[in-house]
Amino acid sequence: MKAQYTYLVILAASLAGPLLLSFDKKVAFYKNWRHWFYAVTLPALVYIAWDVYFTAKGVWAFNPVYVTGIYIINLPLEEVLFFFVVPYCCVFIYECIKAYFPQLKNKAAADVILMLLGLLLWITGIIFYRKDYTSWTFISNAVFIGIVYMFRNYLKTFDATVFLISYCIMLIPFLIVNGFLTSIPVVLYNNAENLGTRLYSIPVEDVFYGMLLILATIVIYEKLKSER
Repeated sequence: MKAQYTYLVILAASLAGPLLLSFDKKVAFYKNWRHWFYAVTLPALVYIAWDVYFTAKGVWAFNPVYVTGIYIINLPLEEVLFFFVVPYCCVFIYECIKAYFPQLKNKAAADVILMLLGLLLWITGIIFYRKDYTSWTFISNAVFIGIVYMFRNYLKTFDATVFLISYCIMLIPFLIVNGFLTSIPVVLYNNAENLGTRLYSIPVEDVFYGMLLILATIVIYEKLKSER
C-alpha cells in the first residue's frame, strides 16, 4: 500500500465494522441514518472551521507523506472525513449500548459527574489559557456541558448515564485510531500549545476534543429523534 493512503485506510477500517453492523436487527442503526446525518452536520462544520484555524496557527499539522494530497482549504480530505466517520462509529456504539442495555436510565449521579467534569475542564482551561489546544478544548467542553444543563427541560431525551458509559467504551477504538494517527505520525502536534501529557503518543486533550464532538452530535441526534 502506498504511504499516501495511510490516513484514508485508517478511516475506512474504522468505519467498516460499524457500517456493516448497522443492519443488526436489535440495533437497526440504519433506520436512524437521516437523524444522524442532520445531527452531525453542525458539529462537523464547527470542527472543520476549528481545524482550519488551528492548522493555520500551527497548533498541529499533517504529514504530507500519509495523505492523498487532496486539500479543502488547508485540511487534507481525510481530516474532513474524520469528522463524519468518527461520529458515525461513536453514535453506533451509543445506540448499541441503548439497545443491549435498556435498563440503563438517566441517574442523578451521572448528571453530577458530567457537571463536575465540566467545572474541572473550565478551571483547567482558564489556568492554561496560553495553550491554545488545552484552553479551547477544555473551555469549549465546559461551555457546551453548561448549555446542555441550562436547557435541560428542552433536551429531556439526553441521557447522561448512557452517554458517559458509551463514551468510556468509545475511548477504546478512539484511542486506537488516534494512536495510529499520532505514532506514525499522520498528525503532528505543537507541544507548546498543549499540556505535554500523552496517552502513549496521544495528547490528553484529544480525549476531550473527541468528547465534545460526540457529545454535541448525540445531544442533537436525541433531540431530532424525539421530534420525529
